Amino acid sequence: MTTPVFRVFAILCFALLTACSSAPPPKPQAYPEPVFAADRIIPADAVNVTTVYDPWEGMNKRIYNFNYHFDQWVFLPVVRGWKAVVPSPARAGVHNFFENFRDVRTMANSMLQASPTKLAQSTGRVLVNSTIGLFGLIDVASSMGMPRPDEDFGQTLGHWGVGTGPYLVLPLLGPSNVRDGIGLYPDFVLQNYIQGDLLAQPVRATAFLFDSIDTRANTSFRYYETGSAFEYQTVRWLYSTKRKLDVEK
Repeated sequence: MTTPVFRVFAILCFALLTACSSAPPPKPQAYPEPVFAADRIIPADAVNVTTVYDPWEGMNKRIYNFNYHFDQWVFLPVVRGWKAVVPSPARAGVHNFFENFRDVRTMANSMLQASPTKLAQSTGRVLVNSTIGLFGLIDVASSMGMPRPDEDFGQTLGHWGVGTGPYLVLPLLGPSNVRDGIGLYPDFVLQNYIQGDLLAQPVRATAFLFDSIDTRANTSFRYYETGSAFEYQTVRWLYSTKRKLDVEK
């Protein structure tokens, strides 16, 4: 009696095992994509601070270090004396005066870039500040809400497709590149030409000195205040990125 029952039980177990072995394996559970995926936070084409083309890095670092010492021992003491001796309203007038010349530079480069909007904005500023603003001593245009574009010949070259070339640190002037370094000369010639019509030669030399002091006084950057061992690389990347945005705007 037990034999037929055993045989039936064995057949049922065999059939059950066969069915389990032939069934497809369960599919793995699909998990949703993370909300904060890395490629959403940091774009794949993000620029790394080490990607700036700098074949003259050794020379550039030496000039960077020279600029630091000149800044510490010459430029900043002069700036501190300038702020201590010259009253704030007078410093503002000097700053506005030279900014008016830079608006003329923007006019010329906006014309070369075939940018009518920037040309109209910079021309309007020069006309207002040179007349109502007493030759630029008072920035009436900004008080009226007139925008101030800032263009130079380096940006003009970039506008027409000229590449930056290698990164370059200029003595006393700081971060630059080959294209922007070349662009300094036409801008300087233009400013010197305009000032030559308004100022006598001895006054022009004094004006250049005051312009340099005013520019440094209004630049907040201080060498080696970041405390980072990679300050040179950071400054290099920040300058290169800013100039790229300046050309694209």
